[in-house]
Amino acid sequence: MQSESPLTALKGVGPALAKKLGKLNLFRVDDLLFLLPLRYEDRTQLVRIGELKPGVRSLVGGEVLLAETAYRGRRNLLVRIDDGSGQLTLRFFHFSRQQQAQFRPGVHITCFGEARRGSSGLEMIHPEYRLLREEQNAATSDSLTPIYPATEGVQQGRLRSLTDQALQQMRDTPPPELLPATIMQKLGMPSLADAIDYLHRPPPDADIERLLAGTHPCQRRLAFEELLAQYLSLRNLRLLAASEDALALSGGNEDVSAFVAELPFTLTGAQQRVVGEILADLAQPHPMMRLIQGDVGSGKTVVAAIACIKAIACGVQAAIMAPTEILAEQHWRSFSDWFRPLGIEPAWLSGSQRAAARRESLASIADGRAQLVVGTHALFQEGVEFHRLGLVVIDEQHRFGVHQRMALRDKGVSADGHPHQLVMTATPIPRTLAMAAYADLDTSVIDELPPGRQPVSTVAIPEIRRGEVIERVRAACASGQQAYWVCPLIEESELLDYQAAEASYTMLTEALPEARIGLVHGRMRASEKEQGMRAFKEGLIQLLVATTVIEVGVDVPNASLMIVENAERMGLSQLHQLRGRVGRGAAQSHCVLLYKTPLGRIAKERLAVLRDSNDGFVVAQRDLELRGPGELLGTRQTGLPEYRIADLVRDAELMPQVQITAEELRRSSAHNAAAIVRRWLGDAGHYGKV
Repeated sequence: MQSESPLTALKGVGPALAKKLGKLNLFRVDDLLFLLPLRYEDRTQLVRIGELKPGVRSLVGGEVLLAETAYRGRRNLLVRIDDGSGQLTLRFFHFSRQQQAQFRPGVHITCFGEARRGSSGLEMIHPEYRLLREEQNAATSDSLTPIYPATEGVQQGRLRSLTDQALQQMRDTPPPELLPATIMQKLGMPSLADAIDYLHRPPPDADIERLLAGTHPCQRRLAFEELLAQYLSLRNLRLLAASEDALALSGGNEDVSAFVAELPFTLTGAQQRVVGEILADLAQPHPMMRLIQGDVGSGKTVVAAIACIKAIACGVQAAIMAPTEILAEQHWRSFSDWFRPLGIEPAWLSGSQRAAARRESLASIADGRAQLVVGTHALFQEGVEFHRLGLVVIDEQHRFGVHQRMALRDKGVSADGHPHQLVMTATPIPRTLAMAAYADLDTSVIDELPPGRQPVSTVAIPEIRRGEVIERVRAACASGQQAYWVCPLIEESELLDYQAAEASYTMLTEALPEARIGLVHGRMRASEKEQGMRAFKEGLIQLLVATTVIEVGVDVPNASLMIVENAERMGLSQLHQLRGRVGRGAAQSHCVLLYKTPLGRIAKERLAVLRDSNDGFVVAQRDLELRGPGELLGTRQTGLPEYRIADLVRDAELMPQVQITAEELRRSSAHNAAAIVRRWLGDAGHYGKV
């Protein structure tokens, strides 16, 4: 494989074409080998015109009988061909005089396209065609014809020509086999070169259904090695951290015990177990890199608070970063309530802070007066200097990329070494996805809810029964309970037929004049949002109309009813997060999912999952299956690798063997492990450098 050869080394590729190919992430000759076809077409057999089936793409040949220009609303070039079994019309909307002149009566051609019923029999619209010389027979392909991902200005024929050249180079210089022979035999895998060759040019008898499903052994061979490369790169990060220095936080046990003793509740067994794992990590002279997974309401925040107490008691600063201001504010209030009695005043830092307040926060962070700092992305931006950062806590980890997490970590590099890292997520992650996304982290799971918590009862109701739901809200407010009414949009939109928060606020204010109703959405100033949330938490507001800004972090134990508009448009994990805003007190809580009819199949499945299960891991697994990993973890900014061939849902069963193979390679062939990472990731070999 000519791994370092640029595309311009191929015949016919100049700077202009290379620039267009760059839009497909094609830069080296090898990149073409990993640009797998989206689908295949069968041009291995010539079909008689008389046997053509409407709706089927086929290869046909024949003699041109006539070619004429017709004006039927727009200019058409109509070419009629005959092969003795029947006649077919070829219709072109875009054509030149030179092209029209090619279709002289008596010329023989082959063409490929989808047969459709037209006004004068079967026709093909803009088929691919080839003019045949005299005595030249109609040529069929030796293999199925690949259809590649396309970009403007690069035709399929050009991509096939370029991949032909790349494949020939590969055949001349086959890539080295980097996987252990025992693994290849165990999984029945072909060689890398054979797999690539087969997938680009499958033989006529290839199993197209398996190829389209992505389950062919040749596809599994490539997917396995790509998953392995990504996993190895993240494990490299983990091993790098294990070799780095950090301040061993071994003191402060009395402060931790005193803090836990003063809590108004008893830690669950799961919380105690996870706290033990964290304190053991913090006592090591190497940076902790630990992920806490826990369902909504499982008590992750107090576990993080205990870690912060430990760090502060050992004389270092702790920083807590959250992805949104409303969640960061929630943490700042919670930590302030817990820490002020201990003489610790948490500092606040966000992008929307007033200049004077920001200067004061930056000064207290830099000189060490701020022992605990809470904020948003602003924490790792330029101009923020920590005095002695020893612990970094990141909430809703999936909203940040790995590189953002590393940027905050790098803020704390000092003579003591690197800061410890604790990351949390309330989006439970299926085990196979966690293996791939968080291989650089040790994982703890808080799999127990505090005593007294009752599962939230969930129902799905069509929006035509909105009146019944409003009466339910009225009854809840009258009984002293509070409720949320969540809408996807802030204002009415002509493009999206969602129920807007402001319209719902107006409607509910008119329908429930006796209720105290508030409104919170993302376009409000931070102070307005905080005022609205505080009023709701203190019971001054009975019904809070909001957008999904309240998805995470809002803790109001008296809220026992959650109404979600347009639930059919949201992902399962997001709905589960919203449902988790209720059920935090002793009262039985309810979640009502309002939906527009008619419901599609996937929307029905989503709502059924929520009705049937309160288990976040079950919900997350179904969300993964229905939507894929990118959407489950929060689209593009997750830091989740974008796979060229592998699919984390389809190929999940490969992950356990990927882990085993990674450890075997690291022990017995570190050179091959590094080569696999280079083959698939190039210079982006680990995400700290992204």
